[in-house]
Amino acid sequence: MSTAPIMPLYFEDYEVGARFKTYSRTITEADLAMFCALVGYHMPLFIDEHYARETRFGGRIVPGSLTASYSTASTEVLTRWSIIAHLGNREARFLGPVRPGDTITTHVEVIERSDRGEGRGMVTFRDTVVNQDGTTVYTVEKLVMVKKRPA
Repeated sequence: MSTAPIMPLYFEDYEVGARFKTYSRTITEADLAMFCALVGYHMPLFIDEHYARETRFGGRIVPGSLTASYSTASTEVLTRWSIIAHLGNREARFLGPVRPGDTITTHVEVIERSDRGEGRGMVTFRDTVVNQDGTTVYTVEKLVMVKKRPA
């Protein structure tokens, strides 16, 4: 598995089976508070520690959409220069709680690619998000239209 590159990648560079690891990010209390305020999540499970301690999680957790957002943000280096469109997600699964203070890292695998004609192709990535203990907390397949290498 290689670290996500800084140089531009194009359709031709994505071989099925290629793997990349993104940078890690610790989700802070401020991240959780700002995200919940921004999107209007006022669910006690996210913002009320006393309430959340009584749930099966034993404390506050981070909304899955925040985990998914940070994961997608960390993978942008793969398509920064070549993305045409993020066409959708499939098979998204939240497999474990993420808590304030957890550090997440996304591992990316190219699982499909198809030529879509002049100047573009579609690449399907499988993103696997793990926490600081190596526990998988989120997986998703992302379908992305990317540019071919300029002639």
